[in-house]
Amino acid sequence: MSPVEQFYAELDVQDTVTKRGRKATNMYFTSTTEKAIIAYNKEPDYILRNKIYREHIDYAFNKLVENIFYTFKFSYFDVPYEDIKCEVVAFLNEKIDKYTEGKGKAFSYFSIIAKNYLIIQNNTNYNKLKRRAETTEIDDTRDLINEVNLSSYQESLRDFIKQWCNYYDENLNRVFTNKRDILVADTILELFRTVDHIENFNKKAIYILIRERTNLKTQNITKVLNVLRSDFERMFATYLETGHIIY
Repeated sequence: MSPVEQFYAELDVQDTVTKRGRKATNMYFTSTTEKAIIAYNKEPDYILRNKIYREHIDYAFNKLVENIFYTFKFSYFDVPYEDIKCEVVAFLNEKIDKYTEGKGKAFSYFSIIAKNYLIIQNNTNYNKLKRRAETTEIDDTRDLINEVNLSSYQESLRDFIKQWCNYYDENLNRVFTNKRDILVADTILELFRTVDHIENFNKKAIYILIRERTNLKTQNITKVLNVLRSDFERMFATYLETGHIIY
């Protein structure tokens, strides 16, 4: 029996129990949604993947994005809401295979991804709007050489972060052996994967986002952050010299 077939078999039993007992809670992103995502990721059959996504994941993703968008009142978008929602749901689909059973609740995991994506897009749109207003006048005080150098550095940093995340995708369980540390590290790495400009978040905001998913204390998070920071600095120095990370 395939993962999706197993999911539906267990769902039938669950529905029978629910009908006999108390009514099921009318929530859009439930433990059933999480199980559906796990089965989706494990399922090799394309048709079954489409079936379980359509019946048990699609609505949850759409409702999740809708709630986050209106809760945080993102205002710097100049396209219709439905277009924004489709874009964020598509991004969640790109990240769905990154969710791993046992590494926190699926609801928290995808909430963080959707929220971060909307924050970055909202900030980007705001900066574009601000730049359009500022370019109405020529600024003779601009240091164009330093601006070009800064742009080149930022591009290198983005490329390095991509390589760095790929390195940890392959070596996470070797660097960290404690399940708690692995959960924290994976959450931090997901921030790097989904946030193009991590400096837009202050230290307190980052800790809040990590705690939201892991439910761990600050000292547990700091321990893992220190390891990642050390590796980041060492590998980035190598990258600046060679253009790639030496594992």
